[in-house]
Amino acid sequence: MVIMTSSLTFEPVLKRIAEEIEHTPGRGRPADYIPALAACDPRRFGMAVAELDGTVYGVGDWREPFSAQSVTKVFTLALDLAREGDELWEHVGREPSGNPFNSLVQLEYENGIPRNPFINAGALVVTDRLQTRTGDAAGTLLDFLRTESGNPGLDFDHEVAASEATHGDRNAALAHFMASYGNIDNPVPLLLDQYFRQCSVRASCADLALATAFLARHGVRADGSRLFTRSQAKQVNAVMLTCGTYDAAGDFAYRVGLPGKSGVGGGIVAVVPGRCTLCVWSPGLDERGNSVAGVAALDRFTTLTGLSVF
Repeated sequence: MVIMTSSLTFEPVLKRIAEEIEHTPGRGRPADYIPALAACDPRRFGMAVAELDGTVYGVGDWREPFSAQSVTKVFTLALDLAREGDELWEHVGREPSGNPFNSLVQLEYENGIPRNPFINAGALVVTDRLQTRTGDAAGTLLDFLRTESGNPGLDFDHEVAASEATHGDRNAALAHFMASYGNIDNPVPLLLDQYFRQCSVRASCADLALATAFLARHGVRADGSRLFTRSQAKQVNAVMLTCGTYDAAGDFAYRVGLPGKSGVGGGIVAVVPGRCTLCVWSPGLDERGNSVAGVAALDRFTTLTGLSVF
């Protein structure tokens, strides 16, 4: 059954999804390789939908801040693409990786050019280029999220950033390897500090759904100004669809049918161009690093509402 969606029907849809998720067994495991995230309860669940005018609907823990992690890669990509345009794509690709998000394998035979901006290597390149253009990539990201979400209280989680830095050898290896090919501009320690702070941002489902809405508005920010062109918004949405959920992007597109970006904190943002944006959070992950309940909830949302890009 498809429920016709207007602003009056998102709330019952979300309530129904939350009830179904509550009775779903097997919710996955938190990201235990980041000690600061390991203690999260995998049965926590929140979901929010933001309409283009800034109206937000939510259910469950939708106002509970969580570690955004790789969800932030959407915003650093957009912020850098707005500044340098197509030159960015000379340094990072746009193809699905087919390998784990922290893999070193492809970099060697592809001469230090990451496959896409959402695997760790590609995100490091994007953060590096944003750092070169702004002098403070993480601060630029935080300012953008605060403005677009309307929440000036958003901040970094310094405990999470320190935890990732302590256990960040793989990311350091990726950065040094790309630097050896001339694909990193800034000193690696500076880049890693920016990257770990970027990933440590704490935000709620409501915050992230609102902050992502510029992609549903085809590049237009909350204040009506334009971040980048309609074509560039299309590019970001396309890369989210094909690469946004690590090496499970094909399955996510099959089940959900929306551009999306996940993070190992358990969050996923998704975009219905021209209509709304969503964020769902549940810390239990599958073996590929995506929220088990989050993917299931988005699957149900597009099934119940008929809102999909297909």
